[in-house]
Amino acid sequence: MLSVRLAAALRDAGLGWKPVRGDRFVLPDRDMDDEIFVLSDMTVELHELPEGQVIGFNGTTEWALDDVHKDEVLWLPREDQLRGLLGRTFQRLDRVDGQYRVVATIGGDVTEVRAADPEEAYGEALLRLIAYASAGL
Repeated sequence: MLSVRLAAALRDAGLGWKPVRGDRFVLPDRDMDDEIFVLSDMTVELHELPEGQVIGFNGTTEWALDDVHKDEVLWLPREDQLRGLLGRTFQRLDRVDGQYRVVATIGGDVTEVRAADPEEAYGEALLRLIAYASAGL
């Protein structure tokens, strides 16, 4: 699973989020970084309101949390989403020495990123792609 640290770095680098059913997220800075929530049709739903998108917690009885503004949560993209965001730059994912390696072509250069988790490797490669694109190279 993508770490909260890397998800925050991707968000801070400019990765946008259009919430869809099945997306995972955390509520940072509330001592709940280990609680993973998933948008669904039942318990956690996305509501379109005039003031913006709000994530509603239906039927939560553990604590007083009815709605949280989308900007207050941190998206944890899944492996398939990260791979999709890499787009045509993505070349392959393989295992090397017990780690996952993502190979991508960024700015004409082959980039390799290794991590213990495939989502972390994809996320680090995406962070490099965003940095490259932001630099306007």
